[in-house]
Amino acid sequence: MRVCAFAFLLGILLVQQLADLPSLWWGTLLLPLAWLSLRRPPWLVLMFFVAGVFWVSLRAGWILNATLPSELEGVDLLVTGYISDIPRATEHGVRFTLDVTEAPREQQHVQVPDRIVLSSYGPLGLNAGEQWQLPVRLKRPHGFQNPGGFDYERDLFQKRIRAVGYLRAEPPPQMLANHSPRYAVARLRQRLGERIRSLLGDEPVAGIIVALANGDRSGITDTQWSVFRRTGTNHLMAISGLHIGLVAGFVFFLVRWLWALPGVTVLRWPAPKVAAVGAIVAAIVYAALAGFAIPTQRALIMVAVAMGAVLAQRRVAATQLLAAALLVVLLYDPLATLSAGFWLSFAAVGVIVLFLYGRRRRVFDWRNLGYVQWGIAIGLLPLLLIFFQQVSLVGPLANFVAVPVFGLLVVPFTLAGAVAASFMPDAFSAFLLQLALWPLEFVWVVLEYLASFPFSVWVQHTPGMWALACALIGVALSLAPPGWPARWLGAVWLMPMLLLTPSGPAPGEIWFTLLDVGQGLSAVVRTSDHTLVYDTGPRFSARFDTGRAVVIPYLRHQGVRRVDTLIISHGDNDHIGGVHSVLEGIAVDRVLSSVPARLPDAQTCNAGQHWRWDEVDFTILHPAANQHFRGNNASCVLKVSSRHGAVLLPGDIEAPAERELVAHEAEALAAQILIVPHQGSKTSSTNAFIDAVRPQVALFATGYRNRFGHPNVEVKARYQQRQIMSYASSTHGAIEIHLGAHGTEAHSYRQHNRRYWFNRASL
Repeated sequence: MRVCAFAFLLGILLVQQLADLPSLWWGTLLLPLAWLSLRRPPWLVLMFFVAGVFWVSLRAGWILNATLPSELEGVDLLVTGYISDIPRATEHGVRFTLDVTEAPREQQHVQVPDRIVLSSYGPLGLNAGEQWQLPVRLKRPHGFQNPGGFDYERDLFQKRIRAVGYLRAEPPPQMLANHSPRYAVARLRQRLGERIRSLLGDEPVAGIIVALANGDRSGITDTQWSVFRRTGTNHLMAISGLHIGLVAGFVFFLVRWLWALPGVTVLRWPAPKVAAVGAIVAAIVYAALAGFAIPTQRALIMVAVAMGAVLAQRRVAATQLLAAALLVVLLYDPLATLSAGFWLSFAAVGVIVLFLYGRRRRVFDWRNLGYVQWGIAIGLLPLLLIFFQQVSLVGPLANFVAVPVFGLLVVPFTLAGAVAASFMPDAFSAFLLQLALWPLEFVWVVLEYLASFPFSVWVQHTPGMWALACALIGVALSLAPPGWPARWLGAVWLMPMLLLTPSGPAPGEIWFTLLDVGQGLSAVVRTSDHTLVYDTGPRFSARFDTGRAVVIPYLRHQGVRRVDTLIISHGDNDHIGGVHSVLEGIAVDRVLSSVPARLPDAQTCNAGQHWRWDEVDFTILHPAANQHFRGNNASCVLKVSSRHGAVLLPGDIEAPAERELVAHEAEALAAQILIVPHQGSKTSSTNAFIDAVRPQVALFATGYRNRFGHPNVEVKARYQQRQIMSYASSTHGAIEIHLGAHGTEAHSYRQHNRRYWFNRASL
């Protein structure tokens, strides 16, 4: 079982690395392999491997076939469907998931994915389970593609969402029905959250109670999320596998005790079997409160497998149960491997099994709970660095305090209060919720204190594959039972992952990266010992900007711990929007900008400023101190040059500033690499400017299907007529260019790391 489950997993993982799905003809190998397996059992391993390849290819193919047709992108449609989950309030309106039932266009039905995500820019009063007719404009899923960044397209693919869009103003949205039995659970969850909020009022941690009751985490503030991340306790802030396991375990022992209490009941049905059924029912109910989200589905399956062994009255090794749960989860959802939660949940259970193997310890023995937390911290270290580039150093202590409080007090009283809120008087419901609130407030004080330490989080680059392989050996040795020879070598095997940094440019080389931030600009210039960031991309809401989502993860991924100079070219949102997240997320020595008043401790960029790092020259060409340009034309224009070539970053300058530069700095403008001014707007890239720069490569920092229509067709043609190689971040993702002894090397992240779920319209 263990080897076969692992082989099935490897087959799935192989497909997840491919740019295109393999042919389903691979499935024809299963019959001869099954016949061979009957004769020689070792063939089972290969059969399960091929089965994994076939199964994930089949399931993924079904999802890809439901993708929005490219001809319907940007087209106004009138769709009918049901609000399938709790709508999420945003800074500008509301965001919700719609299960589409009908999508006519010109009196004909068109192919629209069964499930889409929509945004409404304004209040609409939506509730889960309602049927609406909505005017929408859709597009295929498209996300930023950057080293170290979050893959939004992969996330939507795993959730089976193949189109996103927004509501149009006309015709007005129309509600057709106010409820549907199919969405009764979602409606109950929404009402439950509203009820709890009304009972708790303005309590600061009320959003956490709601999240534990119905899985809706929208009420948790950014500050609270920061505390959870810094203390390594963010896994507690959802109806997760831990909570479902705790509830199932609590119900199991409670039912077994109650069933055995009369004595005669065990003669009709054994107490452990009754308890197992009760645990499964409790897990199903609690998972339903979270809307059967993907993490809860995995947890539910794992509980069902464990309780199934009890019902079958078979004593099964823990590793066999874990392998069986892994196999069932992958059969149910082979795309689960795309989420970090899948790896962290199975790894945590596996670490506990490994840590307790050969030790006379029980997981729930209070004296040994601390040792288990340290074991989990060591065991999950490689995965946390791979997925998040950071690890909480106070996590073991924080979890030692928080896990028992949440598991024994906060979650049980929250569930009791949630049940009471539906059937009992307000006073009794509020009392039960207060019983959950009091221990939560206590533990929150502890978490805030631990999060306040500057050293609470270790941040570093994503480890390489060979360093990861060494780390896995180190984890296994560190968690080996007492008496295992040379356990101390585990720390040695962990060192490459923690100490080695990614390779960087040699003196005189320029490593330049145009990041994919959508319709906006952010770029990073690295020399052998210094880093410069030029612009930080847009801010989309109070909770999301590209400084936090793109720039900081990229710098961590590259092993950059300090930014020597940050330049904000001008004050438009698509250039300055992420600046505060960058300043908070990494140390910055100096800030230059044409709008210094809008930034803390910033200096004004002026023509003539020059500095040299590691045999690379940095020069500000514009604006001059005596000029009176404003807005786009006042953008800081930076030239980076060395013996290997030059890069020109002109911000959003337009024709007037371009003419000024050509008139006074024509020779200085020459560069092999040009960031096209103003994302390719028709107001920029004049013929005289392009001829003065004479670039070999032109980079367009544009967003997918942006509303401005950038790059302009005529502007694009000017570069094509001069046979200048062009790249666009909307098509290529992050564009990395190395200017070194081997010439100019360009690398497209979206093309080089292409996966089968990528939006084909952007490739």
